[in-house]
Amino acid sequence: MEKGNPPRKSALICPSCKRLISAGEPKCPYCGLSRPDSRWRNILFNEKQLIQAVIAANVVMFILSLLLSRHGPRITGNPMTFLSPDSQGLLLLGATGKIPIDTYQRWWSLLAASYLHGGLLHIVFNMLAFRQIAPLIIREYGVHRMFILYTAAGIAGFVVSYLAGVTFTIGASAAVCGLIGSALYYGKTRGGVYGQAIYRQVGGWALGIVLFGILIPGINNWAHGGGMAAGALSGFLLGYSERVKENGFHRTLSTVCFFGTAGVLAWAVLSAAVYWYLG
Repeated sequence: MEKGNPPRKSALICPSCKRLISAGEPKCPYCGLSRPDSRWRNILFNEKQLIQAVIAANVVMFILSLLLSRHGPRITGNPMTFLSPDSQGLLLLGATGKIPIDTYQRWWSLLAASYLHGGLLHIVFNMLAFRQIAPLIIREYGVHRMFILYTAAGIAGFVVSYLAGVTFTIGASAAVCGLIGSALYYGKTRGGVYGQAIYRQVGGWALGIVLFGILIPGINNWAHGGGMAAGALSGFLLGYSERVKENGFHRTLSTVCFFGTAGVLAWAVLSAAVYWYLG
């Protein structure tokens, strides 16, 4: 009787060290990453999937804010306010500022507000900016540090605007400005032709944001400035790849940011749904 070949073990690429390992391994034998086949790790360790996940989270929260608006989304001829949610929908999902924090003690909104937007043009502009600069930061800092920078800068920017007395604010621009700040730090400290080119290019973006904030009313310049400063400081503290390779500390901190963000957004949606149901 002819015997069949033994079944082959499936394999996968370790999301951390990118080496081929057997599927089902509890730990990567090369880099020590635990549970390398975990689905969330594939998101957090993969540049394309992480960028898509951040954009998807922003889009989902924007749609929910429209659905939770008391009178529905605003349809106006003004491109700045076209398809915009009302303040109730935004407050329920985590808008931040003096009113949400001082009146309702919603400190978690300092994180959630980075995933909310005030109109179609607002979210499109921010997500296009994020989609453009995130790959640059990943290339020079790594995927884990990019997400840490994005998360920390968003929180820091809204802390600054809260301390400045801004009553109600939202948007991913503080987090995006954090990526710009980290790119400025990288370009300035790296030097050379490449570093100078990065510094000039990103410096043009920073100047455009400053001018935009001066010319357009209602822009939270405190959050922009706070986010940019936090990005530069975080870039210094975390280091970029040419100076410090990504390590276990960066992976752990990005994991905390990932699950912290997921938990805060889940809480925002759940609490908003309960309020809407009971109301």
